[in-house]
Amino acid sequence: MTSSLPIDCTLPNWLTTCLLEVPKHHNGRNGAMTPPIEVLETTPEKDTHTTKSNCKLVRQAFEFAYTLHQGQKRASGKPYICHPIEVAGLLRDLGGDSAMIAAGFLHDVVEDTDVTPEEIEATFGAEVRQLVEGVTKLSKFNFRSKTERQAENFRRMFLAMAQDIRVIVVKLADRLHNMRTLEHLNNTKQRRIAQETLEIFAPLANRLGIGRFKWELEDLSFKYLEPDAYRKMQTYVTEKRTDREARLQQVANMLEKRLQATGIGVVEVSSRPKHLYGIYRKMERQQKDFHEIYDVAAIRLIVNTNDECYRALAIVHDAFRPIPGRFKDYIGLPKPNRYQSLHTVVIGSHGRPIEVQIRTLEMHHIAEYGIAAHWKYKESNGSSNTLLTADDEKFTWVRQLLEWQSDLKDANEFMDDIRGNLFDEDVYVFTPNGDVMSLTRGATTVDFAYRIGLLAQPNWLIRSFMSWPPILNWLLY
Repeated sequence: MTSSLPIDCTLPNWLTTCLLEVPKHHNGRNGAMTPPIEVLETTPEKDTHTTKSNCKLVRQAFEFAYTLHQGQKRASGKPYICHPIEVAGLLRDLGGDSAMIAAGFLHDVVEDTDVTPEEIEATFGAEVRQLVEGVTKLSKFNFRSKTERQAENFRRMFLAMAQDIRVIVVKLADRLHNMRTLEHLNNTKQRRIAQETLEIFAPLANRLGIGRFKWELEDLSFKYLEPDAYRKMQTYVTEKRTDREARLQQVANMLEKRLQATGIGVVEVSSRPKHLYGIYRKMERQQKDFHEIYDVAAIRLIVNTNDECYRALAIVHDAFRPIPGRFKDYIGLPKPNRYQSLHTVVIGSHGRPIEVQIRTLEMHHIAEYGIAAHWKYKESNGSSNTLLTADDEKFTWVRQLLEWQSDLKDANEFMDDIRGNLFDEDVYVFTPNGDVMSLTRGATTVDFAYRIGLLAQPNWLIRSFMSWPPILNWLLY
Protein backbone atom coordinates (compact mmCIF):
# COMPACT_ATOMS: atom_id res chain seq x y z
CA MET A 1 0.00 0.00 0.00
CA THR A 2 1.22 3.51 -0.74
CA SER A 3 0.03 6.72 0.80
CA SER A 4 1.34 10.24 0.77
CA LEU A 5 1.17 13.66 2.29
CA PRO A 6 0.82 16.71 0.06
CA ILE A 7 4.62 16.96 0.40
CA ASP A 8 7.58 15.04 -0.93
CA CYS A 9 7.35 12.39 1.76
CA THR A 10 5.88 8.87 1.75
CA LEU A 11 4.07 7.58 4.81
CA PRO A 12 4.99 4.09 6.03
CA ASN A 13 2.17 1.55 6.21
CA TRP A 14 2.14 1.37 10.00
CA LEU A 15 1.56 5.12 10.30
CA THR A 16 -1.13 5.14 7.62
CA THR A 17 -2.90 2.37 9.53
CA CYS A 18 -2.91 4.50 12.67
CA LEU A 19 -4.16 7.54 10.80
CA LEU A 20 -7.03 5.54 9.33
CA GLU A 21 -8.03 3.82 12.57
CA VAL A 22 -8.27 6.99 14.68
CA PRO A 23 -10.79 9.68 13.64
CA LYS A 24 -9.44 13.07 12.58
CA HIS A 25 -9.48 15.66 15.30
CA HIS A 26 -7.91 18.93 16.40
CA ASN A 27 -4.28 18.41 17.26
CA GLY A 28 -4.32 20.50 20.40
CA ARG A 29 -2.33 23.55 19.25
CA ASN A 30 -3.96 26.70 17.95
CA GLY A 31 -6.90 24.66 16.75
CA ALA A 32 -4.94 23.34 13.77
CA MET A 33 -6.57 20.45 12.00
CA THR A 34 -5.20 17.09 10.95
CA PRO A 35 -2.87 17.37 7.94
CA PRO A 36 -4.60 16.31 4.73
CA ILE A 37 -3.71 12.73 3.86
CA GLU A 38 -4.30 10.99 0.56
CA VAL A 39 -4.71 7.23 0.94
CA LEU A 40 -4.30 5.48 -2.39
CA GLU A 41 -5.65 2.15 -1.17
CA THR A 42 -8.68 1.89 1.06
CA THR A 43 -7.65 -1.19 3.05
CA PRO A 44 -4.54 -0.73 5.23
CA GLU A 45 -2.23 -3.60 5.98
CA LYS A 46 -2.70 -5.30 9.32
CA ASP A 47 -0.38 -3.72 11.88
CA THR A 48 0.26 -6.21 14.67
CA HIS A 49 2.47 -3.85 16.72
CA THR A 50 0.69 -0.51 16.90
CA THR A 51 -2.73 -1.14 18.44
CA LYS A 52 -5.76 1.10 18.21
CA SER A 53 -5.35 2.09 21.87
CA ASN A 54 -1.92 3.61 21.33
CA CYS A 55 -2.63 4.79 17.77
CA LYS A 56 -4.39 7.77 19.32
CA LEU A 57 -1.17 9.02 20.94
CA VAL A 58 0.89 8.26 17.83
CA ARG A 59 -1.52 10.07 15.53
CA GLN A 60 -1.74 13.05 17.87
CA ALA A 61 2.06 13.34 18.01
CA PHE A 62 2.35 13.12 14.23
CA GLU A 63 -0.28 15.83 13.71
CA PHE A 64 1.39 18.06 16.29
CA ALA A 65 4.83 17.69 14.68
CA TYR A 66 3.39 18.14 11.18
CA THR A 67 1.82 21.46 12.16
CA LEU A 68 4.88 22.79 14.01
CA HIS A 69 7.40 21.85 11.32
CA GLN A 70 5.38 23.26 8.43
CA GLY A 71 7.57 25.49 6.25
CA GLN A 72 10.81 24.01 7.62
CA LYS A 73 13.19 22.20 5.28
CA ARG A 74 15.99 19.69 5.75
CA ALA A 75 19.38 20.27 4.14
CA SER A 76 18.25 17.86 1.43
CA GLY A 77 15.44 20.23 0.52
CA LYS A 78 12.78 17.82 1.76
CA PRO A 79 10.14 18.98 4.27
CA TYR A 80 11.38 18.65 7.84
CA ILE A 81 8.50 16.35 8.84
CA CYS A 82 10.15 13.56 6.81
CA HIS A 83 12.87 13.31 9.49
CA PRO A 84 10.56 12.77 12.50
CA ILE A 85 8.59 10.22 10.48
CA GLU A 86 11.78 8.23 9.83
CA VAL A 87 12.92 8.46 13.46
CA ALA A 88 9.53 7.31 14.75
CA GLY A 89 9.65 4.41 12.29
CA LEU A 90 13.07 3.30 13.52
CA LEU A 91 11.80 3.32 17.10
CA ARG A 92 8.71 1.35 16.15
CA ASP A 93 10.87 -1.23 14.35
CA LEU A 94 12.83 -1.67 17.59
CA GLY A 95 9.60 -2.45 19.43
CA GLY A 96 9.35 0.88 21.22
CA ASP A 97 6.16 1.76 23.05
CA SER A 98 3.77 4.52 21.99
CA ALA A 99 5.48 7.10 24.22
CA MET A 100 8.79 6.44 22.45
CA ILE A 101 7.20 6.61 19.01
CA ALA A 102 5.49 9.87 19.98
CA ALA A 103 8.84 11.22 21.21
CA GLY A 104 10.31 10.24 17.84
CA PHE A 105 7.83 12.55 16.12
CA LEU A 106 8.31 15.33 18.69
CA HIS A 107 12.03 15.12 19.48
CA ASP A 108 12.92 18.38 17.67
CA VAL A 109 9.87 20.54 18.38
CA VAL A 110 11.20 22.14 21.58
CA GLU A 111 14.56 22.98 19.98
CA ASP A 112 13.33 24.03 16.52
CA THR A 113 9.93 25.61 17.18
CA ASP A 114 8.31 27.86 19.77
CA VAL A 115 6.60 25.02 21.65
CA THR A 116 7.50 24.62 25.34
CA PRO A 117 8.06 21.49 27.44
CA GLU A 118 5.03 22.52 29.49
CA GLU A 119 2.90 22.48 26.36
CA ILE A 120 4.22 19.03 25.47
CA GLU A 121 3.21 17.77 28.92
CA ALA A 122 -0.22 19.39 28.75
CA THR A 123 -0.91 17.73 25.40
CA PHE A 124 0.86 14.37 25.69
CA GLY A 125 1.56 13.82 29.38
CA ALA A 126 4.61 13.85 31.64
CA GLU A 127 6.15 10.68 30.18
CA VAL A 128 6.39 12.03 26.63
CA ARG A 129 7.62 15.38 27.93
CA GLN A 130 10.39 13.61 29.86
CA LEU A 131 11.56 11.81 26.73
CA VAL A 132 11.40 14.88 24.48
CA GLU A 133 13.08 17.12 27.04
CA GLY A 134 15.77 14.49 27.66
CA VAL A 135 16.64 14.32 23.96
CA THR A 136 16.59 18.13 23.69
CA LYS A 137 19.05 18.52 26.57
CA LEU A 138 21.48 16.11 24.92
CA SER A 139 21.65 18.41 21.89
CA LYS A 140 22.66 21.59 23.70
CA PHE A 141 26.30 22.11 24.56
CA ASN A 142 28.89 24.82 24.01
CA PHE A 143 32.37 24.15 25.42
CA ARG A 144 35.84 25.50 24.94
CA SER A 145 37.53 22.38 23.60
CA LYS A 146 36.66 19.20 21.75
CA THR A 147 37.60 17.06 24.74
CA GLU A 148 35.51 19.16 27.10
CA ARG A 149 32.54 19.02 24.73
CA GLN A 150 32.91 15.28 24.29
CA ALA A 151 33.19 14.66 28.02
CA GLU A 152 30.08 16.70 28.78
CA ASN A 153 28.18 14.96 26.01
CA PHE A 154 28.98 11.61 27.60
CA ARG A 155 28.04 12.86 31.07
CA ARG A 156 24.66 13.99 29.82
CA MET A 157 24.03 10.75 28.00
CA PHE A 158 24.88 8.60 30.99
CA LEU A 159 22.71 10.74 33.25
CA ALA A 160 19.83 10.43 30.78
CA MET A 161 20.37 6.68 30.63
CA ALA A 162 20.20 6.37 34.39
CA GLN A 163 16.91 8.29 34.41
CA ASP A 164 15.27 6.65 31.39
CA ILE A 165 17.15 4.45 28.94
CA ARG A 166 14.61 5.26 26.23
CA VAL A 167 16.00 8.81 25.90
CA ILE A 168 19.24 7.40 24.52
CA VAL A 169 17.44 5.03 22.18
CA VAL A 170 15.46 7.96 20.73
CA LYS A 171 18.72 9.90 20.35
CA LEU A 172 20.35 6.95 18.60
CA ALA A 173 17.45 6.72 16.14
CA ASP A 174 17.73 10.47 15.51
CA ARG A 175 21.46 10.17 14.87
CA LEU A 176 21.04 7.15 12.59
CA HIS A 177 18.65 8.97 10.26
CA ASN A 178 20.88 12.06 10.30
CA MET A 179 23.79 9.85 9.25
CA ARG A 180 21.70 8.35 6.45
CA THR A 181 21.19 11.85 5.02
CA LEU A 182 24.67 13.22 5.75
CA GLU A 183 25.55 13.61 2.06
CA HIS A 184 23.58 16.87 1.97
CA LEU A 185 26.01 18.66 4.35
CA ASN A 186 29.41 20.13 3.55
CA ASN A 187 32.59 18.10 4.02
CA THR A 188 33.59 19.77 7.30
CA LYS A 189 30.25 19.02 8.94
CA GLN A 190 30.23 15.51 7.52
CA ARG A 191 33.58 14.69 9.12
CA ARG A 192 32.70 16.29 12.46
CA ILE A 193 29.38 14.47 12.75
CA ALA A 194 30.83 11.18 11.51
CA GLN A 195 33.70 11.37 14.04
CA GLU A 196 31.29 12.09 16.88
CA THR A 197 29.10 9.21 15.74
CA LEU A 198 32.01 6.78 15.66
CA GLU A 199 33.36 7.89 19.05
CA ILE A 200 30.10 8.25 20.95
CA PHE A 201 26.95 6.90 19.35
CA ALA A 202 28.17 3.65 17.79
CA PRO A 203 29.82 2.49 21.06
CA LEU A 204 26.66 3.39 22.97
CA ALA A 205 24.55 1.38 20.55
CA ASN A 206 26.97 -1.50 21.07
CA ARG A 207 26.81 -1.24 24.85
CA LEU A 208 23.02 -1.28 24.66
CA GLY A 209 23.28 -4.32 22.41
CA ILE A 210 21.47 -2.71 19.46
CA GLY A 211 23.58 -4.39 16.81
CA ARG A 212 21.57 -3.20 13.83
CA PHE A 213 22.13 0.44 14.87
CA LYS A 214 25.79 -0.06 15.75
CA TRP A 215 26.73 -1.68 12.44
CA GLU A 216 25.05 0.96 10.30
CA LEU A 217 26.39 3.86 12.38
CA GLU A 218 29.92 2.50 12.05
CA ASP A 219 29.68 1.90 8.31
CA LEU A 220 28.21 5.35 7.65
CA SER A 221 30.91 7.01 9.78
CA PHE A 222 33.57 5.00 7.95
CA LYS A 223 32.14 6.20 4.62
CA TYR A 224 32.76 9.87 5.48
CA LEU A 225 35.92 9.59 7.58
CA GLU A 226 37.85 7.23 5.28
CA PRO A 227 36.13 7.51 1.88
CA ASP A 228 38.97 5.88 -0.09
CA ALA A 229 39.24 2.94 2.29
CA TYR A 230 35.45 2.63 2.34
CA ARG A 231 35.27 2.38 -1.45
CA LYS A 232 38.08 -0.19 -1.47
CA MET A 233 36.24 -2.30 1.11
CA GLN A 234 33.07 -2.12 -0.97
CA THR A 235 35.03 -3.33 -3.99
CA TYR A 236 36.71 -6.13 -2.01
CA VAL A 237 33.41 -7.40 -0.59
CA THR A 238 31.64 -7.17 -3.95
CA GLU A 239 34.39 -9.07 -5.77
CA LYS A 240 33.59 -12.80 -6.00
CA ARG A 241 30.48 -12.23 -3.87
CA THR A 242 28.49 -14.66 -6.01
CA ASP A 243 31.06 -17.45 -5.57
CA ARG A 244 31.39 -16.76 -1.84
CA GLU A 245 27.63 -16.75 -1.27
CA ALA A 246 27.25 -19.96 -3.27
CA ARG A 247 29.89 -21.72 -1.13
CA LEU A 248 28.28 -20.54 2.10
CA GLN A 249 24.81 -21.49 0.95
CA GLN A 250 26.01 -24.98 0.05
CA VAL A 251 27.40 -25.42 3.57
CA ALA A 252 24.26 -23.90 5.11
CA ASN A 253 21.99 -26.29 3.20
CA MET A 254 24.05 -29.29 4.26
CA LEU A 255 24.03 -28.24 7.92
CA GLU A 256 20.29 -27.63 7.86
CA LYS A 257 19.65 -31.16 6.59
CA ARG A 258 21.90 -32.66 9.28
CA LEU A 259 20.23 -30.66 12.03
CA GLN A 260 16.76 -31.69 10.89
CA ALA A 261 17.85 -35.33 10.62
CA THR A 262 18.80 -35.33 14.32
CA GLY A 263 15.51 -33.78 15.40
CA ILE A 264 16.86 -30.30 16.19
CA GLY A 265 14.23 -27.63 15.65
CA VAL A 266 15.74 -25.35 13.02
CA VAL A 267 14.29 -21.84 13.05
CA GLU A 268 16.64 -20.43 10.43
CA VAL A 269 19.90 -21.22 8.65
CA SER A 270 21.39 -18.32 6.74
CA SER A 271 24.64 -16.74 5.61
CA ARG A 272 25.35 -13.05 6.00
CA PRO A 273 28.19 -10.67 5.12
CA LYS A 274 29.86 -8.76 7.94
CA HIS A 275 29.74 -4.99 7.93
CA LEU A 276 32.51 -3.07 6.19
CA TYR A 277 33.92 -1.21 9.18
CA GLY A 278 34.26 -4.41 11.20
CA ILE A 279 36.25 -6.06 8.40
CA TYR A 280 38.40 -2.94 7.99
CA ARG A 281 39.17 -2.80 11.73
CA LYS A 282 40.15 -6.47 11.72
CA MET A 283 42.48 -5.91 8.76
CA GLU A 284 44.11 -2.96 10.57
CA ARG A 285 44.34 -4.78 13.89
CA GLN A 286 45.80 -7.98 12.46
CA GLN A 287 47.85 -6.22 9.76
CA LYS A 288 46.36 -8.47 7.10
CA ASP A 289 45.17 -8.03 3.54
CA PHE A 290 41.46 -8.42 2.81
CA HIS A 291 42.01 -11.78 1.13
CA GLU A 292 43.67 -13.07 4.33
CA ILE A 293 40.54 -12.33 6.40
CA TYR A 294 38.39 -15.45 6.28
CA ASP A 295 35.32 -14.29 8.21
CA VAL A 296 34.02 -11.57 5.90
CA ALA A 297 30.80 -13.57 6.04
CA ALA A 298 29.36 -16.10 8.48
CA ILE A 299 26.73 -18.83 8.66
CA ARG A 300 24.09 -18.35 11.33
CA LEU A 301 22.12 -21.23 12.82
CA ILE A 302 19.02 -20.31 14.84
CA VAL A 303 17.49 -23.11 16.90
CA ASN A 304 14.89 -23.37 19.65
CA THR A 305 16.73 -23.99 22.92
CA ASN A 306 20.09 -23.57 24.64
CA ASP A 307 20.53 -27.34 24.64
CA GLU A 308 19.97 -27.44 20.88
CA CYS A 309 22.68 -24.80 20.44
CA TYR A 310 25.29 -27.16 21.91
CA ARG A 311 23.89 -30.15 20.02
CA ALA A 312 24.10 -28.13 16.81
CA LEU A 313 27.70 -27.21 17.64
CA ALA A 314 28.56 -30.91 17.93
CA ILE A 315 27.01 -31.53 14.51
CA VAL A 316 29.00 -28.66 12.97
CA HIS A 317 32.25 -29.98 14.46
CA ASP A 318 31.41 -33.49 13.29
CA ALA A 319 30.79 -32.27 9.73
CA PHE A 320 33.80 -29.94 9.49
CA ARG A 321 37.17 -29.77 11.20
CA PRO A 322 37.19 -26.96 13.80
CA ILE A 323 40.17 -24.61 13.98
CA PRO A 324 41.72 -24.82 17.47
CA GLY A 325 41.39 -21.70 19.59
CA ARG A 326 38.59 -20.23 17.48
CA PHE A 327 35.62 -21.35 19.61
CA LYS A 328 33.84 -18.82 21.85
CA ASP A 329 30.97 -19.63 24.19
CA TYR A 330 29.00 -16.42 24.67
CA ILE A 331 26.04 -18.43 25.96
CA GLY A 332 27.87 -19.56 29.06
CA LEU A 333 29.69 -16.21 29.30
CA PRO A 334 27.45 -13.51 27.79
CA LYS A 335 28.93 -10.18 26.76
CA PRO A 336 28.14 -7.19 29.01
CA ASN A 337 25.51 -6.03 26.49
CA ARG A 338 23.74 -9.41 26.97
CA TYR A 339 24.86 -10.80 23.61
CA GLN A 340 24.73 -14.61 23.57
CA SER A 341 25.81 -17.02 20.85
CA LEU A 342 28.23 -19.84 20.12
CA HIS A 343 30.99 -18.88 17.67
CA THR A 344 33.20 -21.42 15.97
CA VAL A 345 35.45 -21.44 12.90
CA VAL A 346 35.72 -24.59 10.80
CA ILE A 347 37.43 -25.63 7.57
CA GLY A 348 34.69 -25.78 4.94
CA SER A 349 34.30 -28.30 2.13
CA HIS A 350 36.24 -25.97 -0.17
CA GLY A 351 39.22 -25.88 2.20
CA ARG A 352 38.50 -22.34 3.40
CA PRO A 353 37.71 -21.24 6.96
CA ILE A 354 34.06 -20.51 7.71
CA GLU A 355 32.68 -18.86 10.84
CA VAL A 356 29.49 -20.40 12.22
CA GLN A 357 27.30 -18.68 14.82
CA ILE A 358 24.68 -20.66 16.73
CA ARG A 359 21.94 -19.10 18.86
CA THR A 360 18.28 -19.28 19.83
CA LEU A 361 15.66 -16.95 18.40
CA GLU A 362 15.58 -15.03 21.68
CA MET A 363 19.35 -14.60 21.57
CA HIS A 364 19.05 -13.41 17.98
CA HIS A 365 16.51 -10.76 18.97
CA ILE A 366 18.80 -9.58 21.75
CA ALA A 367 21.77 -9.44 19.34
CA GLU A 368 19.75 -7.32 16.91
CA TYR A 369 17.71 -5.15 19.27
CA GLY A 370 19.65 -5.18 22.56
CA ILE A 371 17.87 -3.35 25.35
CA ALA A 372 14.84 -3.01 23.08
CA ALA A 373 14.39 -6.78 23.34
CA HIS A 374 14.05 -6.39 27.13
CA TRP A 375 11.58 -3.50 27.24
CA LYS A 376 10.14 -3.24 30.72
CA TYR A 377 8.10 -0.24 29.83
CA LYS A 378 4.54 -1.56 30.05
CA GLU A 379 1.84 0.94 29.27
CA SER A 380 -0.53 0.73 32.21
CA ASN A 381 -2.63 3.68 33.29
CA GLY A 382 -0.22 6.03 31.55
CA SER A 383 2.69 5.21 33.86
CA SER A 384 5.96 3.40 33.24
CA ASN A 385 8.79 2.16 35.41
CA THR A 386 11.79 3.32 33.40
CA LEU A 387 14.43 3.97 36.04
CA LEU A 388 17.49 1.79 36.41
CA THR A 389 16.85 -0.15 39.59
CA ALA A 390 19.55 -1.09 42.09
CA ASP A 391 19.33 -4.79 41.15
CA ASP A 392 19.44 -4.19 37.39
CA GLU A 393 22.77 -5.81 36.49
CA LYS A 394 22.44 -5.06 32.78
CA PHE A 395 23.57 -1.46 33.16
CA THR A 396 25.81 -1.37 36.20
CA TRP A 397 28.48 0.17 33.95
CA VAL A 398 26.25 3.23 33.48
CA ARG A 399 25.88 3.69 37.20
CA GLN A 400 29.59 3.16 37.83
CA LEU A 401 30.59 5.79 35.29
CA LEU A 402 28.17 8.26 36.82
CA GLU A 403 29.68 7.64 40.24
CA TRP A 404 33.25 7.91 39.00
CA GLN A 405 32.71 11.05 36.91
CA SER A 406 31.68 13.03 39.99
CA ASP A 407 35.27 12.67 41.22
CA LEU A 408 36.87 13.35 37.83
CA LYS A 409 36.72 17.11 37.33
CA ASP A 410 39.17 17.22 34.45
CA ALA A 411 37.70 16.48 31.01
CA ASN A 412 40.82 14.62 29.85
CA GLU A 413 40.71 12.37 32.90
CA PHE A 414 37.03 11.66 32.37
CA MET A 415 37.50 10.84 28.68
CA ASP A 416 40.39 8.49 29.51
CA ASP A 417 38.10 6.67 31.90
CA ILE A 418 35.31 6.58 29.32
CA ARG A 419 37.58 5.04 26.72
CA GLY A 420 38.67 2.43 29.22
CA ASN A 421 35.12 1.44 30.06
CA LEU A 422 33.01 2.04 26.97
CA PHE A 423 35.33 0.97 24.18
CA ASP A 424 37.58 -1.74 25.57
CA GLU A 425 36.70 -5.40 25.64
CA ASP A 426 35.79 -6.95 28.97
CA VAL A 427 37.35 -9.89 30.76
CA TYR A 428 35.39 -12.42 32.76
CA VAL A 429 36.12 -13.82 36.21
CA PHE A 430 34.35 -16.21 38.55
CA THR A 431 33.28 -15.14 42.03
CA PRO A 432 33.76 -17.47 45.02
CA ASN A 433 30.08 -18.41 44.59
CA GLY A 434 30.65 -19.50 41.00
CA ASP A 435 28.96 -16.48 39.42
CA VAL A 436 30.43 -14.83 36.33
CA MET A 437 31.45 -11.17 36.61
CA SER A 438 32.69 -8.92 33.80
CA LEU A 439 35.52 -6.45 34.40
CA THR A 440 37.19 -4.03 32.01
CA ARG A 441 40.32 -5.45 30.42
CA GLY A 442 43.32 -4.43 32.55
CA ALA A 443 41.42 -4.60 35.84
CA THR A 444 43.28 -6.02 38.83
CA THR A 445 42.51 -8.30 41.74
CA VAL A 446 41.82 -5.15 43.77
CA ASP A 447 39.09 -4.14 41.33
CA PHE A 448 37.64 -7.63 41.62
CA ALA A 449 37.82 -7.60 45.42
CA TYR A 450 36.06 -4.23 45.50
CA ARG A 451 33.30 -5.43 43.17
CA ILE A 452 32.48 -8.46 45.33
CA GLY A 453 32.59 -6.46 48.55
CA LEU A 454 35.85 -7.68 50.08
CA LEU A 455 37.24 -4.15 50.35
CA ALA A 456 35.06 -2.32 52.83
CA GLN A 457 37.74 -0.20 54.49
CA PRO A 458 37.27 3.55 53.84
CA ASN A 459 40.98 4.42 53.76
CA TRP A 460 42.36 2.07 51.10
CA LEU A 461 44.82 3.67 48.71
CA ILE A 462 46.24 1.91 45.67
CA ARG A 463 49.91 2.86 45.25
CA SER A 464 52.45 2.09 42.57
CA PHE A 465 54.30 -1.22 42.83
CA MET A 466 57.92 -1.63 41.75
CA SER A 467 57.76 1.70 39.86
CA TRP A 468 54.68 0.64 37.89
CA PRO A 469 51.92 3.27 38.19
CA PRO A 470 48.37 2.11 38.86
CA ILE A 471 46.16 1.78 35.79
CA LEU A 472 43.16 4.05 35.29
CA ASN A 473 40.72 1.42 36.51
CA TRP A 474 42.36 1.08 39.91
CA LEU A 475 40.07 2.65 42.44
CA LEU A 476 41.13 5.29 44.97
CA TYR A 477 39.57 5.37 48.43
